[in-house]
Amino acid sequence: MAGDISFDVVSEFDAQELRNALDQVRREVQQRYDFKGVTAELKQEADEITLLTDDEYRATALRDLIESKAVRRSLSLKIFDWGKVEPSGGNKVRQKIGLRRGLSDELAKKISKLIREEFPKVKPQIQGDAVRVSGKSRDELQHVIARLRELDLESPLQFQNYR
Repeated sequence: MAGDISFDVVSEFDAQELRNALDQVRREVQQRYDFKGVTAELKQEADEITLLTDDEYRATALRDLIESKAVRRSLSLKIFDWGKVEPSGGNKVRQKIGLRRGLSDELAKKISKLIREEFPKVKPQIQGDAVRVSGKSRDELQHVIARLRELDLESPLQFQNYR
């Protein structure tokens, strides 16, 4: 397939931008009056964030702060998988926030099926947590990208390696 053009459909986020957004949240919490003398901790790990605070009201306020800072840093809100607010020791509450990265198997199959049904001239291939779409026409691939952008999926989509 010498003349084929391809791109990858992935679901990623910029980890540095997320770290910067969380740093901004921490700084704003230190300045806000309603958080004076209150525990408000955010611990970021590879695939989740742990939020620890005094009560559910402050957990909700921290959620709003995280979402607003993420949007300002061009991060999709679909990357967050908000867990339940559960009691922790010492009159505190904890909330686990999962971070969605990569396409799930069922989402990759759904995207692949949609592309095969609507665009018979292009060929989707599932490669791990990405879908590679290849075809002979750049115009056809542009139509595939436009169609995928119209979908409202649980994960944000990006298009990489367009060549």
